Amino acid sequence: MERLNLNTKWFSTVASIWIQCTSGSLYTFSIYSPTLKSTQSYDQSTLDTVSVFKDIGANCGVLSGVLYTKATSHHHHQRTSTISSGPWVVLLVGAIQCFAGYFLMWAAVSGLIRPPPVVVMCLFMFVAAHAQSFFNTANVVTSVRNFPSYSGTAVGIMKGFLGLSGAILVQVYQTLFNNRPTSYLLMLALLPSINPMIQMWFVRIHSVSEGDEKKYLDSFSVVSLVLAAYLMIIIILEHVFSFQFSMRVVAFILLMLLLVSPIFVAIKTREKNSDIISERNQLVDESKMLARHGPSGYRSLPDDPEGSSCLQNDQDLNLLQAACTVDFWILFLAMACGMGSGLATVNNLSQVGGSLGYASFETNTLVSLWSIWNFLGRFGAGYISDQFLRSRGWSRPLFMVITLAGMTIGHLVIASGLPGALYAGSVLVGVCYGSQWSLMPTIASEIFGVGHMGTIFNTITIASPVGSYIFSVRVVGYIYDRESSGEGITCTGTHCIMLSFLIMASATFLGALAALGLFLRTKGFYNRIVLVSLQHSMTGRP
Repeated sequence: MERLNLNTKWFSTVASIWIQCTSGSLYTFSIYSPTLKSTQSYDQSTLDTVSVFKDIGANCGVLSGVLYTKATSHHHHQRTSTISSGPWVVLLVGAIQCFAGYFLMWAAVSGLIRPPPVVVMCLFMFVAAHAQSFFNTANVVTSVRNFPSYSGTAVGIMKGFLGLSGAILVQVYQTLFNNRPTSYLLMLALLPSINPMIQMWFVRIHSVSEGDEKKYLDSFSVVSLVLAAYLMIIIILEHVFSFQFSMRVVAFILLMLLLVSPIFVAIKTREKNSDIISERNQLVDESKMLARHGPSGYRSLPDDPEGSSCLQNDQDLNLLQAACTVDFWILFLAMACGMGSGLATVNNLSQVGGSLGYASFETNTLVSLWSIWNFLGRFGAGYISDQFLRSRGWSRPLFMVITLAGMTIGHLVIASGLPGALYAGSVLVGVCYGSQWSLMPTIASEIFGVGHMGTIFNTITIASPVGSYIFSVRVVGYIYDRESSGEGITCTGTHCIMLSFLIMASATFLGALAALGLFLRTKGFYNRIVLVSLQHSMTGRP
């Protein structure tokens, strides 16, 4: 029997998917925040302060980008190398931070250590959240390196599974630790730390083409869509019926089977790859010739000896060089408007629902389903932008324009306060918010190159907490408090939220205009990319 080779880009992708599935602990803050508040004697504003450090830690991933660049730089500069094992260093550092942050929080909540000062608890939360940026950088950048011709789809899959991970962890909690949030905190110290340490040896950069890449990436995409549909059904059923323990166990076992299924896609690729190895030398020569004779100014990256990086810029800008370009700051502005207003919407969904007369179980369901809309945006924008780039020549910034315009409509719908408007508006805002998370890293890799991609896209991601602070605190919070000043601490009626959402609609419209500027600036660049892509596909390669 032929020995199974685990050292392929497909097993690397499966390992990355599994790591992403446990990396979204930040999305489950609401499970343990009441216990954190009661055991540490916090008031609501103190708890919100701790929560802010969660957002800062998750979105300040510059260090993870720098470490990734250093860890994989030997591979980037050696044309003879086809495999890099550098990403494991980034995943290990992330696992250590995840364990340290959550373990210390659990120790404080369980009484193992004395309640720390608020500033120290904020540090614990920051360290735990900071780990997510290390997991995300290692998995997303490695996927772009492994699938340069389908980078949008690859980023969409990684970001999509991260978006679903919150719902996955909630299912684990409700099955194993129901009504025991302190035990859940200990689980967050262990599961998202041990999982990457087991998987990290398989996450590697493979600069070779392995068979019909699109076909197998589509298989991963189908798995993620089935998983999202399953989680959505479970979430809705849980809010309608009261699940008995036996039902929870059955649902959990089905979830585990779905999570295991990506391994079968990787195994299936082995059969195809054995037929391709004999053709590889000829394809290498063809792609090298294409790289030499393609349009001037655009060639393969030096870390890609087989010329598969046909969709990348020829020069890799570092962070300082990228930050000196107008394109960088246009992306930053668009993300501050899009991600910031999207986060402000989900963070305040309960208050908004209460103002508009929705029952608490309705707003709780909306918050739960947000992860599904977020996933659809993350996955869909990457996949669809890849399809249209290759078939119609539509550049990716155009999809950023469309999704930011969609968010504008979503905010306006919520501002109207009409019956059912919060349902329709939150779906539209959620999908379009998720889209930014897969479009921005892919656009950054194409415009600035993949050499320093981790550092650059993580720096642009800082726009998310900046925008979230402005819209959550300075807009929604301020206006809500002002409107409720004569009514006590709560505010009822459309007037409580209308102005806030009109302001956020204006902001996302500004973001759409900024993205339109980026689209016009990079139109010629993307046209050349598509031309090289079409020439590349004529060689018979995927």
